[in-house]
Amino acid sequence: MNISQLETLITISKTMSFRKAGELLNLTQPAVSAQIKSLEEEFKTQLVDRNQPVTLTDRGKVFLAHAEQIVGIVDELKQRLADLDENPQGHIILGTTTSIAIQILPRVLSYFQDQFPHIKTSISSMSSSQIYQHVENGIVDVGIGYLIGRNPGMTTSVLYYDTFELVVSPRHPLAQVKSAGIEALGRIPLILLSPDTVGRKFVDEVLAKHGIQPLVIMELTSSEEVKRMVELDLGAAVISKQSVMAEVRLGTLRIVPIIELEVTHPVGVITKSGKYVNSAMRQFLSDLKGMPETQFIGSE
Repeated sequence: MNISQLETLITISKTMSFRKAGELLNLTQPAVSAQIKSLEEEFKTQLVDRNQPVTLTDRGKVFLAHAEQIVGIVDELKQRLADLDENPQGHIILGTTTSIAIQILPRVLSYFQDQFPHIKTSISSMSSSQIYQHVENGIVDVGIGYLIGRNPGMTTSVLYYDTFELVVSPRHPLAQVKSAGIEALGRIPLILLSPDTVGRKFVDEVLAKHGIQPLVIMELTSSEEVKRMVELDLGAAVISKQSVMAEVRLGTLRIVPIIELEVTHPVGVITKSGKYVNSAMRQFLSDLKGMPETQFIGSE
């Protein structure tokens, strides 16, 4: 048994395909098959059901859990050894929302990569609830999103506070008013984020609390998509204030204050408690947490 064989089994469990696993691992399909067959022969059991789609047998699932632990231990060993080098190397995977990736990360990553040119950084966009799941499962190393409640398996740190605001195009009937009542949300077509997002859940709670039935004409997965639709005057939206500040300055969007929406929501860093953090990761987190809140808000 070797680490390569274990990594192959793990990849097959995720792709459910010998061919796709081979593509990800840069191996031929026969090589993938040979590695799995070798494992099965060594442990004298069938690990993979080769019917399509490929799945793990019950014994294969038990084997997988231990394989992931072994690979994790080896990865941690590599990280600890790399920390002894004067030039840290490695790969940091960040999970964040689309709007935060656009607003915050470019300047942070630009500085970080100047300091650590041998560190590779990947960014995956997802909802805040998915960020927690992916951090917990080890799919991403660091999450940056809205902090949702308390999770004993997570370590969080607040970066700044955001609010959700009603935004309209300059051509919308509400564009000229100084403020509006919460009942306005029941009279106008709304473009909202998908139900699994923090912003949408907050809006739904506020509307339900006031007995308002919204006219939702469109649901989109990111604030960037929502902003474009509102700029076209296809409807109004309730989205992150920080995500619309550039458009507000340009005059393509306008904020309509509604007092019932004025609730602050913390945005911060999410990591898995107890997970080994290498020197490059520690530096990245230090740089990120060291940025004052005014820098996040003032640069939008």
